[in-house]
Amino acid sequence: MGIYLNPNSANFEETLKRPIFVDKTMILKTLNRFIDEQNKYICVSRPRRFGKTIATDIISSYYSKGCNSREIFSRLKFGQDEDFESKLNKFNFIKIDLNSEYRNSDDRSNVLKNLKLKLKREISEAFPEIKFEDYESFTDRMLKVFTQTGEQFFILIDEYDVFVREQVNGVVSDELFTEYLDFLNGLFKSNTLKPAIALAYLTGILPIVRDRVQSKLNNFEEYTMLSALELTEFVGFNSDEVENLCKQYKIDFEECKRWYDGYRLSRNVIDCNNDVSEVSYEIYNPQSVVKLIETREFANYWSKTSTYKVITDRLHANFDGTQDDVVRMLGGESVDVNVTRYLNTMTDFTSKHDVFTYLIHLGYLVYDKKEKTCRIPNGEIRQEWENAVEDCDEYKTTNQIIKHSKELLKATLEGEEEAVAEALDLSHIHATSNRSYNSEDGLQCAIYLSYIYALNKYTIVKEMTAGKGFADVTFIPYVEGFPAIIIELKRNGDERTAVNQIKEKKYFASLEHYTGDLLFVGINYDEETKKHVCKMEKFVKE
Repeated sequence: MGIYLNPNSANFEETLKRPIFVDKTMILKTLNRFIDEQNKYICVSRPRRFGKTIATDIISSYYSKGCNSREIFSRLKFGQDEDFESKLNKFNFIKIDLNSEYRNSDDRSNVLKNLKLKLKREISEAFPEIKFEDYESFTDRMLKVFTQTGEQFFILIDEYDVFVREQVNGVVSDELFTEYLDFLNGLFKSNTLKPAIALAYLTGILPIVRDRVQSKLNNFEEYTMLSALELTEFVGFNSDEVENLCKQYKIDFEECKRWYDGYRLSRNVIDCNNDVSEVSYEIYNPQSVVKLIETREFANYWSKTSTYKVITDRLHANFDGTQDDVVRMLGGESVDVNVTRYLNTMTDFTSKHDVFTYLIHLGYLVYDKKEKTCRIPNGEIRQEWENAVEDCDEYKTTNQIIKHSKELLKATLEGEEEAVAEALDLSHIHATSNRSYNSEDGLQCAIYLSYIYALNKYTIVKEMTAGKGFADVTFIPYVEGFPAIIIELKRNGDERTAVNQIKEKKYFASLEHYTGDLLFVGINYDEETKKHVCKMEKFVKE
């Protein structure tokens, strides 16, 4: 048992002592299948606090020969599985937290050299019966162990991308980065060493860089926030898990969804008849859910572990079309994104598509694989975007609209028709390009942006099926004391006609389970003058 070779299960045992634990041990069944099918090299990237570290502790506790973890897993899901015994504590396990190695090193220029020396020493100490030569590297020693004993190695490197991230700041020298590439090459591109490796499991925030690093790791299968494939259900907490936690701790699940849900990942499942079906998962940030349970307070916990400056830095680049799309996303819209362009670096940004893809990987946006669009996932992350926009001079008008949205909601509830029309004059122009100004989508986006504060009180639904048609925008309150709001839009028409349409087509019929009062809002906008007129009418449900 060593620090790097065959670590014990102390970290995982500490995790199991926590009052809140969501069992993700079935990931081991998938990894066992990877080993059996010779899918030896995998790289898992996901945002901070999405369960990477706990997953690595589960994995090392199960596979490491330095553990006797049968009893630990006997109480967990995988401990009941028929495949449980097959690889339990069977591998020489090398576990490296590269970020910790780098941060804690007194001599960072020699961090890799010292790491390799420590690995050499631990392998020699673990196999005293094998004669090792001084000149043999730690990979030479791994191969010698495999050749003489038949025992394979499981290699896990956490935060594998730390050198990629630090090189951006000029902290990692070109020499150290080249040494790191050689380190990867020696481990994972050697056909001679390949039989000695049962599985290599890398984790990081970013996918594999598509340049010099990729040439060293192009044999790795990637599992990302764009497509997590077979590992989808092990990313973060899923909806069922969070709902069970909310029931256990008596927390409003719907409110939890508004704050922390919004991430969607899916994978294809092939049955015995080779028929394909899609399984989708709603994903939550585990850190935020756990903090909610501990504090019983719905709040932005993301900012405790990451900073909105990540968004701000990218917005300052202001690539063509970025600002228009950011405003649309702040207004609740999804925007097109080409995720195939991004090189997975932190420097080579050449378009808004690179920026948005980068922010998807970091969790600030969520990707819709079918529609090839992205959007802001939830209330917690929306606050991060609002903070970022506030720091950008290029978004002064956007920030002004956001700050005034609380007053606009108040004016709406008090029936101040002129104030609502004037606010839409500003946001409609700002939220849309000249090409989309006269479209219904443009005005809907303007309404979303203008009423962004209302998301603290309402669920806002676009084109909700209602009565004899579709209500353009419906505000359904989830806070007591607020009326539901139905908005009908007209172009070059009449705002009074819009209100009458709401009543005549009974758009309120879809709110039959809602017992509070209603507010009907008709809005007409003139294409030539670019002015809006608003008409409101209160409706008391009997």
